[in-house]
Amino acid sequence: MNHRQTPTFALPSVENPQRTLVAAKRTAIFLALFLLLAGCWRLVLNQSEAKDLQQRTIASLPRSVIAVRSRPGETSRKIVLPASLRGNTETQIYARSNGYLSVWHKTIGDPVKKGELLAVIDVPELEDELAQGRAAQAQVKARLELAKSTLKRWTLLNETDSVVQQEFDEKRSAVLQAQADLAAADANVKRLEKIEGYRRITAPFSGVITRRAVELGGLINAGTQELFALTQTDPLRLTVWVPQAYANEIKDGQEVSVRLIEAQGKTLAARIDHVSGALDPVNRSRQVDITLPNPDGKLLPGSYAEISINVVGKVNPLVVPANVLVIDKAGAHVAVVDTEKRIAFRPVKLGRDFGREVEVLEGISPDDTLVASPSDLLVDGEQVSVADAHQKPDNLARVARAPR
Repeated sequence: MNHRQTPTFALPSVENPQRTLVAAKRTAIFLALFLLLAGCWRLVLNQSEAKDLQQRTIASLPRSVIAVRSRPGETSRKIVLPASLRGNTETQIYARSNGYLSVWHKTIGDPVKKGELLAVIDVPELEDELAQGRAAQAQVKARLELAKSTLKRWTLLNETDSVVQQEFDEKRSAVLQAQADLAAADANVKRLEKIEGYRRITAPFSGVITRRAVELGGLINAGTQELFALTQTDPLRLTVWVPQAYANEIKDGQEVSVRLIEAQGKTLAARIDHVSGALDPVNRSRQVDITLPNPDGKLLPGSYAEISINVVGKVNPLVVPANVLVIDKAGAHVAVVDTEKRIAFRPVKLGRDFGREVEVLEGISPDDTLVASPSDLLVDGEQVSVADAHQKPDNLARVARAPR
């Protein structure tokens, strides 16, 4: 009895072993060629990706900055300062004597001439005192005439030695005393007459009454109560305070423009009359007095005005965008790209601030290329790639051209 069993996974029988071997060789060669071609393709692909990565890495190594240029600023600056119109001469008129106002002849808005009567003060006590002084003056005059007559007779007697010398000297002394008393009486009368003249309030100069602070019958106190305010309206005067930055550019006789609100944009020509020789230590500004003609009297003192003064600077400033500035503890700097595309930080001296733009007085030239919004990572001497601020980036251009 035969107990041999057939294996479960036995290979099938091959009728032609030679043909099977050839087919296997062909399959192996095909697989080898396929693997070789796949390896070559992968190698070429890796080399291409490596080259592209290298190019992108090289391109990304220099930091990219946005370049801007400066533009010329104004060499002639116009400064506008506030001011108020004032009379060329202004004064308040006070009384020199006490009394009651008996009459006034001028009121607000009335033009007056120099020496013209404005008001009269009634002082009854002064009139009585003046009458008493004149009476005392007359008494002294009479006494002096008697003393002179007596001295004349005693002089004739003294020549014949008919009188005592002591008595003659007394008569002569009486004449000298009477003359001194008469001089004192005359001075007293003149003083009272001058005080009496103060009852008449007159204009010290020609002008216009701008204020009247008295009424009929009002009690007047000497030196403490204002009676009238007088203003000379032609020409008018303006006072402005020029900041220290422009103080040295202001000259006597310089023409300025004056603009009033009621003038509806029109400007008036005026000139600088006086310039202070020093700066005010409180506000660091220089006082300037300006004269404005007003022949027709239409311009009113006290009006608000704006003074425009053209100031010619000593330097030619440049105007740059405000985002080019780098402010640190050392001051203001800008980043400049040189001809070799390297960064150089330069200190600058700033002028006026226009908001989005700033005036630079020193530190850069018109040909310098400036960096807008410089990064904090930029260092001095670093090489960068420059892009114009007005040139649109490629990615933004592609987004703009992409269909929605």
